[in-house]
Amino acid sequence: MKFSDIIGQESIKDRLRRSVKDNRVSHAQLFFGPEGSGKLAMALAYAQYINCTNRTGEDSCGVCSSCIKYEKIIHPDLHFIYPIAKTKEVPEKPQSKLFISQWRSILTSRKAVFGLLDWYQHINLENKQGIINAEDCNEIIRTLSYKSYESEYKVMIIWMVEKLFHSAAPKILKILEEPPDKTLFILISEQSDQILSTILSRTQLVKFHKRSDQELVQALIAHSDCSVEAANQVRYLADGNLNVAMKILETGETEQANFEMFRTWMRFCFKTNIREISGLTSEFSSMGREKQKSLMSYALKVIRYCMHNRIGDQSQIRADGDELKFVNDFTPFIHPDNAGQLYDEFNKALYHIERNGNATILFMDLSLQSMKWLKIKPKTT
Repeated sequence: MKFSDIIGQESIKDRLRRSVKDNRVSHAQLFFGPEGSGKLAMALAYAQYINCTNRTGEDSCGVCSSCIKYEKIIHPDLHFIYPIAKTKEVPEKPQSKLFISQWRSILTSRKAVFGLLDWYQHINLENKQGIINAEDCNEIIRTLSYKSYESEYKVMIIWMVEKLFHSAAPKILKILEEPPDKTLFILISEQSDQILSTILSRTQLVKFHKRSDQELVQALIAHSDCSVEAANQVRYLADGNLNVAMKILETGETEQANFEMFRTWMRFCFKTNIREISGLTSEFSSMGREKQKSLMSYALKVIRYCMHNRIGDQSQIRADGDELKFVNDFTPFIHPDNAGQLYDEFNKALYHIERNGNATILFMDLSLQSMKWLKIKPKTT
């Protein structure tokens, strides 16, 4: 992966190139930002650039022995840790290295553009949630205790470091703070509030922002060879997320599914239709936790859209067609006297889903709370 393969994030590219030029590569860096913003691709491009034997001021050469191995994800000094769990293929003592063939497959086939749910589906994790376990922490220490095989730097990329199991984290604190010479840790995260403070304090933050509409269209065309018209059609739904944009092009699902379910759900809540809500409960419970979390995040987004719409700030509303109509129709029922409470309820639900809360109880309770708050009328001034 070269810097030139990544659309957008130019300021970050400049910062990373400058760190190499000035010989000021921080040994532990945290690439933090929203899904689909290019964090994993940038980590690969940065690692390739550092170890390229014929790099220029702008990019790696792409043709030296090191670059070729990086492109194929087979470089002996490039290492990965990522969330995993027991599967049918790995029924006992799962470790990242046991899933390396699947990891290389999804990296190369999707050009490093995928999310946590995509990874879980790729390794057939079903409804389980992956973690970075103690065995992988021990593997980090073992791997980095050896000398590099052929490159100047050994690189350890820890993808979704927020999934690091809390009791396993102390194992890597020392090596993260004082790693062997010429060792680079790149930690990747989308939820920094879930990272242990002892990990955060040992890293240098590199903050990614979502792509602009123009950058998203360019990236989508580069990754999928779609037309400009097709890319422009999904840019609002994707809201800067290249992974979501590619899914919409491929399947027409993701945000559309969230929109349809949330719209139906809110209509049932407003009509106090307990029977229909009970029917939705089983569907919600069978979705899997990552999809449940996606729906909660979508609900939070719609509440924000309604408040922007209410104050006349339509520029912040990333919707069109039926979704935009729903936002306009829903706006009168979302106001300063209930928006905060609704937002807190959905945010609390997201928190409990992440911690394996009972989906059936959670969904019904959230429905009852929504019924109550949607009936609240705005106070007149």
